[in-house]
Amino acid sequence: MTTTHGAHGICLSLLSSLSLSLMAALCSHPALAAETDSAPATRTLIQAGKLFDAHTGKLRSNQTIVIEGEQIVSVGAHQDGKPGDTVIDLSNATVLPGLIDAHTHLTGEPKFGYEELGISTPRAALTGAKNARITLLAGFTSVRDVGAPAYADVALRDAIDAGDVPGPHMIASGAALGITGGHCDNNLQPYEAHAQADGIADGVEGVQKKVREVIKYGASVIKFCATGGVLSKGDDPEASQYTFDEMKALVADAHRLGRKVAAHAHGGDGIILASEAGVDSIEHGSYIDAKGIATLKKNGTYMVPTIYLNTWLLDNADKIGLPEFYLKKEKAVAAVSFKNMSNAIKAGVKIAFGTDAAVYPHGLNARQFAMYVQMGMTPAQAIQSATVNAADLLGWADQTGALDAGKWADIIAVSGDPLADITLLENVQFVMKAGAVYKNNVAK
Repeated sequence: MTTTHGAHGICLSLLSSLSLSLMAALCSHPALAAETDSAPATRTLIQAGKLFDAHTGKLRSNQTIVIEGEQIVSVGAHQDGKPGDTVIDLSNATVLPGLIDAHTHLTGEPKFGYEELGISTPRAALTGAKNARITLLAGFTSVRDVGAPAYADVALRDAIDAGDVPGPHMIASGAALGITGGHCDNNLQPYEAHAQADGIADGVEGVQKKVREVIKYGASVIKFCATGGVLSKGDDPEASQYTFDEMKALVADAHRLGRKVAAHAHGGDGIILASEAGVDSIEHGSYIDAKGIATLKKNGTYMVPTIYLNTWLLDNADKIGLPEFYLKKEKAVAAVSFKNMSNAIKAGVKIAFGTDAAVYPHGLNARQFAMYVQMGMTPAQAIQSATVNAADLLGWADQTGALDAGKWADIIAVSGDPLADITLLENVQFVMKAGAVYKNNVAK
């Protein structure tokens, strides 16, 4: 026991006794004790004139969404706010779940060919911060980012999660896996540069090690190139790249370590091999045929049709200086992909919305909805592809994709009825992510 001596010590002792007595008196009063234990929860109420039910694909009228903190606590018939509530009047708008883009490259821009070689990783990360904000304000509150240099996407995700920069909830792949000389490699430089992309791995042992490596450095999804691509030199979009044994080993390790797998695949054989190997999604699917469609349906594999990029690239090829060796492949893919993807949609393949934004400017993501409708979806199905379907693909169905109690308060609104005019989603007026309002231009 410590003893305090002298007049100063006596004063401290008296003050200590008085403080204890005062605290005891305060805590003994029921009302004051309750205030000390916890402050009353603050609520935000969104008054929705129309609300899109992502489960049924229908609109509900005069609904109130009650939010506490980052989560929705209830959705139901109109109710008035209580004293202390924040009320957001969206009675003249249609309210929807925040949209999800399952195929983005936030750290990239539409810069192709040898111009790509001059972009440093720090520059890519700063570009990503700009594009994250643009994407969020366009109404996309969640994205799956599938490929970035030197884990710039992982750094961006972590910065968003820390509140350092505004942006959507983000799943990041880090380096995309690919074979030596394939679509995911760096094929623009000559031999003496000894240039190789971060995700290159060959053979069963090689892909197993690379999966573990990208997870070590922060990947929350695994992306690999099952076929050649369009915006790459010296490869064929229709040709398979990894062998079936390599794909099986890659997928098995990823799934065992708790990561889903996205396979870039344009060609028919690569689509089938990747689906049979157990991937969670096929990205693009340009040359998918009847056998590929049947395989995806049998295995329950999602397809992410990135169709709008063809329109934008061909319309802007001269303006952006698209190299001829890219343009030739782009024209060939664009000539067949709309019909093939339409066949997959009409046949009932599971579809999740994804755009490949970075091939065209970020923020234009919602232009793809109209093309999904042109390919055979109803407007409600197109919206569901970017809400409940995409949330299921990402493994986030318990957190987002619908306006349900317990999910993140990720909410957007548009003026008018998007089931009558899907292009309204290209001009989102209200954006809330995790209970925070980032945009509100809804007319009163």
